[in-house]
Amino acid sequence: MTKHLLPLALAAAIAFPAMAGAADSPTPARIVVSGEGEATTPPDLALLSLSVMREAKTARAALDANNDAMAAVIAAMKAAGIKDRDLQTAGIQINPRYNYTNKPDGSQEAELVAYQVTNTLAVRVRDIDKTGEILDKAVSLGVNQGGGISFTNDNPAATIDAARKKAVTNAIAKAKTLAEAAGVSIGRVLEITDQNIAPPPMAINAKAFDAAAGAAVPTQAGENAYNVQVTVTFELK
Repeated sequence: MTKHLLPLALAAAIAFPAMAGAADSPTPARIVVSGEGEATTPPDLALLSLSVMREAKTARAALDANNDAMAAVIAAMKAAGIKDRDLQTAGIQINPRYNYTNKPDGSQEAELVAYQVTNTLAVRVRDIDKTGEILDKAVSLGVNQGGGISFTNDNPAATIDAARKKAVTNAIAKAKTLAEAAGVSIGRVLEITDQNIAPPPMAINAKAFDAAAGAAVPTQAGENAYNVQVTVTFELK
């Protein structure tokens, strides 16, 4: 072996045992636990789905009638303080309506009797104390379908952070209990993952929108619960 290759050979001989030793070192014992945390907050935003359906002999006549009714509803929303950014058309449908007559041979004969036009408006109400008043006004002006409502929060970040902290605290407590039962103790945290779970909407029955009641629709906003689940991996000592 030439003199200039000898130092390289010696370096390789020293490096390979070191690498082999690192590869053979056992993975440190660890424990993986899940934790859950929940935090609640009053809602500050109501989401409404309001639909106007009109029927006429022709599609044009049904659309014109629907346009007039929905224009009145939108104007009322704006008069109640709803901003343009909180009003959004969610869909327009034009459907024929048929009457079916049974024939002697067992088949059916379809007769076109009218066209139905439905226009759906999504509304964000930021002053939730006005939710019942707005619903009542909308029905009085022609809303006759929909009625979906949910209460949420415009920015729930702080509440979710509180739930996340509780979830980590819960995971640490679980890990300590398990480790103590096994006669060991937990060490440093190796990994944390979390999953945010949105609260379900609180629905209101459309039958409550009785324009003849003469009073604002009663609504209860309640509280929104934000749940967070975390998975934490600890080293065991």
